[in-house]
Amino acid sequence: MIVEDDQEISHIVSMYLTRHGFDVVATEGWEALDIIQEQDVHLILLDIMLPGPDGFELCQELRKHTDVPIVFMSAKSEDSDKILGLGLGADDYVAKPFSPSELVARVKAQLRRYRGANRSLANRRAPLRLAGMEIDEEHFTVKFPHATIELSVKEFQILSLMAQNPDRIYRPEELFQCIWNTPCLGDARTVMVHISNLRKKIEPDPAKPKYIVTIRGVGYKFMTESAV
Repeated sequence: MIVEDDQEISHIVSMYLTRHGFDVVATEGWEALDIIQEQDVHLILLDIMLPGPDGFELCQELRKHTDVPIVFMSAKSEDSDKILGLGLGADDYVAKPFSPSELVARVKAQLRRYRGANRSLANRRAPLRLAGMEIDEEHFTVKFPHATIELSVKEFQILSLMAQNPDRIYRPEELFQCIWNTPCLGDARTVMVHISNLRKKIEPDPAKPKYIVTIRGVGYKFMTESAV
């Protein structure tokens, strides 16, 4: 699904995606919420500067209904916009002007990772229990004695990877390559944003994390139950 108010850009992107075998539906705003519930959408290309609700607001609403990859397309290329977009649940950010062939490649990469993650999680049904939490790999949730926390796909993948290797220190670049299955190329800030969001959901005090701790100058590690 393409959510873009510039008809020329929407047409060009739609044309390239169709040539590569994708079925495409295009819209401009809130109609995206109806489409995501009525049709089988596998990925969303979302502009930021939209009439009515902007892309950031729409991304938040879409995330309440789907965990499919969301890729922002925007002329706003500042780091702050990228960080905000990723923090709201987007999986990638492409700055305009972009090469349509590059965008198609990013779409294919996101779909491979998403489908691969779902297949991998489907093969591991038994919950992982440690550090006072139960990590449910079937439902993308973390259960505590008195609460159940829902995570995004990327947040869950990061937590699951680190929890399966407790006390191992992961550099941000290493986490990026493991989760996104591509070299980091200096984009470690993406990992930092997801770690921050993950801490806000699972830590009693995100400012003083006890599960995912920072090893200054190195990276992050998941603390074992005995340590927490």
